[in-house]
Amino acid sequence: MKSSSQAAIASPPAAPAEIAQPASRSADFLTLTKPRLNFLVLLTTLGGMYLAAPDGVSSSTLFHTLAGTFLVAGGAAALNQAWERESDSLMRRTRTRPIPIGRLSVAEGTWFGVILSSAGLIDLAWQVNAISAVVAAITLGSYVVIYTPLKRRTSLAMLVGAVPGALPPVIGWAAASGSITFEAWILFGIVFFWQMPHFLAIAWMYRDDYARAGMPMLPVLEPDGRRTGQQALVYAAALWPVSLMPALVGLASVPYTVVATVLGLALIALAARFLRERSTVNARQLFLYSIIYLPLLWGALVLDRLRM
Repeated sequence: MKSSSQAAIASPPAAPAEIAQPASRSADFLTLTKPRLNFLVLLTTLGGMYLAAPDGVSSSTLFHTLAGTFLVAGGAAALNQAWERESDSLMRRTRTRPIPIGRLSVAEGTWFGVILSSAGLIDLAWQVNAISAVVAAITLGSYVVIYTPLKRRTSLAMLVGAVPGALPPVIGWAAASGSITFEAWILFGIVFFWQMPHFLAIAWMYRDDYARAGMPMLPVLEPDGRRTGQQALVYAAALWPVSLMPALVGLASVPYTVVATVLGLALIALAARFLRERSTVNARQLFLYSIIYLPLLWGALVLDRLRM
């Protein structure tokens, strides 16, 4: 399926196992929650809270918002892995996860996901407010019920998956303010557009893995990678003006705008380089920069908001 221009591009080395042979079942269950990924979930949730309430929230609201969000996100991750056990077993970077390798059963992963996500929703509804619980429920449902099965059917699943990925700051905003305003949707937009170059880079780096698992990611459907690079650049370019919008609605001022501009232009430059030369090296650089981009942007936004 590879074109002649792509033949010279080396496939990436096999990714290391997320957690190789944990020493205990408790470590396996922790692995199901994808703690490293959910660190970003909590970071954006916390940012949403303090952008909505720069004077702070009660310790109880802070604790239960973060705890409830982590439980829902962890439960969603566990249910996702139970559902995708067959495709995970075919991919080098996921085949040593607890369920496909047989350290945990499908039933254990499913019940663990159901219990965690249910506990998180109850915690948010009871200890925080109903609207934050509703947004969390939409996040859970869209991720597990819509996005997960779509991954094996269409490359557009990536766009669908970006919706639940962008909702945590809205949960934080709703938890702190009791409402969802236009400002909350700006935060949603920032995380939504950020995810696209991030995951397109991943899709290119592990295109052989996705092909082996039968997932119709864009680099699998179009092996020359031109549309993958084009979309990465388009979404990176779209992210920049969206990242400047907090200043237009009073959430930020000049210092944040300068930081957002520098970070955004660097992301655009890396995406443009990936488009010009669709190599694993350029995709990896785009991916690694995207990992630090969001915490830096979020930190600048929160700090600017707190000093206003």
